[in-house]
Order: sequence, then structure tokens, then C-alpha cells
Amino acid sequence: MNYLTTYKPRGLKVLGDFDRVLDSFFDDVPFWRNNAPSVDIREEEDKYIMEAEIPGFSKKDLDIKVEDNLLTIASNKEEDKEENKNGYLLRERRQASFSRCFVLPKNVDRDKIDANYKNGVLTLSLPKTPEAKPKTIDVKVS
Repeated sequence: MNYLTTYKPRGLKVLGDFDRVLDSFFDDVPFWRNNAPSVDIREEEDKYIMEAEIPGFSKKDLDIKVEDNLLTIASNKEEDKEENKNGYLLRERRQASFSRCFVLPKNVDRDKIDANYKNGVLTLSLPKTPEAKPKTIDVKVS
């Protein structure tokens, strides 16, 4: 059976897997978490559906790529706000970025992937190739 899996590259780290221990220890601390969106994946008969919660972003902020069998959903959003009020100057700069990578199964038709963004939810439809779809074989009586 083919499954979509999260791609986590393992590079050379000075402290080895110590950062993974800290990640599990500080799971409930908001400032420690990365900004990667939650993603739900389900399989239907003819396609996979991925839903990512990405509130506060717009279509132009999202970058979705497929390279070989790796699907990447990423964004880098920057905001600069300047307000001059009652002799005070207020400047705010915000940056929000994330990147999630998924290894696609071999039975996904990469040329027909469709993306839709509505109300802060990105929905990706990943159709299966025709040969991957189940087919019924008629039994002949002789």
C-alpha cells in the first residue's frame, strides 16, 4: 500500500538527536513550536486529499512545488506597518514562514495536482494514475 509521508531530511548535527528530545519535551510550549501548518491527509478511491490549515495568508503568499516525488508547501510572508499618530511613530515588522515536505507515492499523477485555498484552508487534490485505480475483472462462465 502507498502512503504519503512527511519528508524529514537528516543532516549532520552537532548535538545529534538532542533537538528531537527537546521537541518532545517542549511540545506544549508555544514559542518552541515551528510554524508548520497542521495537515490532514485522506485517501479516496481515485485520489488523495490534503488539507492544510494556513490562516492569515493569501494565495500570493503560498508556494507549492513538486520535484520528483517530493511535494513542498511553503510560504514567506513579510509585513511592514508604519503609523504616525499624535507625534508618535509606530513601526511594526512581522515575518511568518513555514515549509512542509511530503514524499508522494508512486501512484500520484503529478501533472494533475490541483490546489484550492479558501477561508484559511489549503486543499490539494492528488489524483491517482489510471493504472493505480482498482478495476473490476469480469468472471466468464465456460
